[in-house]
Amino acid sequence: MGTRINAYEFGRMTINGKTFSTDLIIYPDERIQADWWRRQGHELVPEDIETLLETAPSRLIVGTGANERMSVSGDVMTRCRERGIGIEVLPTHDAAKRFNEAAEEVPAVAACFHLTC
Repeated sequence: MGTRINAYEFGRMTINGKTFSTDLIIYPDERIQADWWRRQGHELVPEDIETLLETAPSRLIVGTGANERMSVSGDVMTRCRERGIGIEVLPTHDAAKRFNEAAEEVPAVAACFHLTC
């Protein structure tokens, strides 16, 4: 996989040299969806990532924010398990590092990141 997170700091993430300042999704085909917004604000629900789940990633890394303010609903965890998608939920700083590691370990890694709180 050629996508690499170069840096993360509160409110900013640099991916392959391009800096983003909004929450985002990285798809397994390396597309980046900037300006990602969740229906429930600080809670991730299945509808927020349905398009992502349809791409059938083998692993999903979720960055919950610098202060872990974004929670992941039990329905997201269940939906991932039902589809055979491994999911890791971490503070965004750790999730960025984990994404880079996972991208080298397994095919079809995806991620969604809350960049602020």
